Amino acid sequence: MYVDYAATTPVDPRVVKAMQPFFGDLYGNASSMNSFGVDAKRSLEESRKALAHFMGAEQDEVIFTGSATESNNLVLKGHAFKLGIANCHIAVSMIDHDCVLNSARWLDQQGYKVSYLPVDQHGFLILESLEKVLEEKATLVSVVHGNNEIGTIQDAEKIAKMCHNYGALFHTDAVQSFGKLPLNVKESDFDFMTVNAHKLYGPKGIGALYIRKNLNLDPLIHGGGHEFGIRSGTENIPGIVGFAKAVKLREKEMKPEGERLTRLRDRLIKGTLEIYNTYLNGHPTKRLCNNVNIRFSYVEGEAIVLALDTDGIEASSGSACSSASGEPSHVLLAIGLKPEEARGSLRFSLGKYSTAEDIDYILEVLPKAIKRLRAMSPLKGNKRNSWEFNVSN
Repeated sequence: MYVDYAATTPVDPRVVKAMQPFFGDLYGNASSMNSFGVDAKRSLEESRKALAHFMGAEQDEVIFTGSATESNNLVLKGHAFKLGIANCHIAVSMIDHDCVLNSARWLDQQGYKVSYLPVDQHGFLILESLEKVLEEKATLVSVVHGNNEIGTIQDAEKIAKMCHNYGALFHTDAVQSFGKLPLNVKESDFDFMTVNAHKLYGPKGIGALYIRKNLNLDPLIHGGGHEFGIRSGTENIPGIVGFAKAVKLREKEMKPEGERLTRLRDRLIKGTLEIYNTYLNGHPTKRLCNNVNIRFSYVEGEAIVLALDTDGIEASSGSACSSASGEPSHVLLAIGLKPEEARGSLRFSLGKYSTAEDIDYILEVLPKAIKRLRAMSPLKGNKRNSWEFNVSN
């Protein structure tokens, strides 16, 4: 029973079918002038058009990359290199993905001015702090749209408007929300937006970046000038075609699936919070339709993951990209949790193959697992008579 869709999703069989010819007969290089290359170029541009349409962009405002990590690195470093140390000031939220935060920290070490924006207990950006940084002439602000760990959805349109009022550019990592929520880059007035395929039932190894027309970034990868001179390298045509197919399927299926997943999400949250000493991380309603992040007192999140795994439930204790670090989640620390509270958190992320029967099974297995782990826990205060029944944050 897979409930780790925030880490990655299975590739839709219809996406696999669309990609298959490009591993066989249609193997041309999109930069070649022969007929094979022309066919590949046509498929590339048709795919670019599909992504642009889905996000409300113009076709030449979408470039393909190897991953969302690459796209995020390109925005921050490409902006910094373009302006230079003397003129650049980047601000990032403290709950952004590691690839954003680590890019910012690296730029900080090189001498660029970097600010880190705090959030409140639900994970929402503190706008007063943002305004202060904007008054200090920030040139680029990056804030994740739908958080990958706690699911909180930012008011990105409002943040973008604030940035533009002060002359700053705005970038959002929309990897988790793209394909779950309607996003229009023109209506929201975004300058840059990062997306990828493998979080919406497409293939791994392919990402994209929206860059508003007339904005410039210095490239990180130099070569033959592919992707409008911003990202050189022979295009991954099978992956790009798969990405486009996944997006076309999202156009038809996103709304009904989102409504169904919201119902399952709320049922799972309600049932889980009936366990003694459990708390919801993130906002109760302004969260991704598939995200459930719960913390349990007196038990380690990793232990819960392993216990559930033995019963066939595949969950997560946090972001897959940082699970090997052994450190408490920076997102949970940023919303004010103590390290021991952050370590006791568990993330369920639902998807298109999740069912009501799955929720029933989780709610049957999880309380028993928590009870068993608490009985073994050396953590202080793990006796039942010291627990409090808590169903809200």
